[in-house]
Amino acid sequence: MGNLKQSLLAGLFSIITIGILTFLTYRTEFGIFLLASFGSSMVLLYGYPESPFAQPKNVFFGHLITAIVGLLFLNLVPLPIFLTIPLAVGFGVGLMILLNVTHPPAGGNPIIVIIGSVSFDYLLSPVISGSVIIIIFAIIVNKFILKKSYPSHK
Repeated sequence: MGNLKQSLLAGLFSIITIGILTFLTYRTEFGIFLLASFGSSMVLLYGYPESPFAQPKNVFFGHLITAIVGLLFLNLVPLPIFLTIPLAVGFGVGLMILLNVTHPPAGGNPIIVIIGSVSFDYLLSPVISGSVIIIIFAIIVNKFILKKSYPSHK
């Protein structure tokens, strides 16, 4: 029964969090807050918040670093897209691991950035602003509503 409760709560809080990001993106003039990889972040933030990959530092810097890598490859590496994408993903993954900020959902950010041909403004919105929002929601939900030890202090 514990697994059913965990799955229902993770689903519910994912709906709420992504719903707010979607509302901000499509129903206000504030900008873009939605990043496809945030959907995958929900699995960790609400399903497995004790994971080192779900910690705020990992979420924020994982998304930021991989988006920066994607932008650098998009703008500075004059190779065909079938080479640029795998190189950018590999560099992004490697940097997250090297810097101890691994957040698996962020591994897809270079693909999103390169396919979308986004500008450097993308770092502020949705990457930074969206990451901050999902981290704040994860802290509120996990620490104050579900009474879990989040962020983890290991």
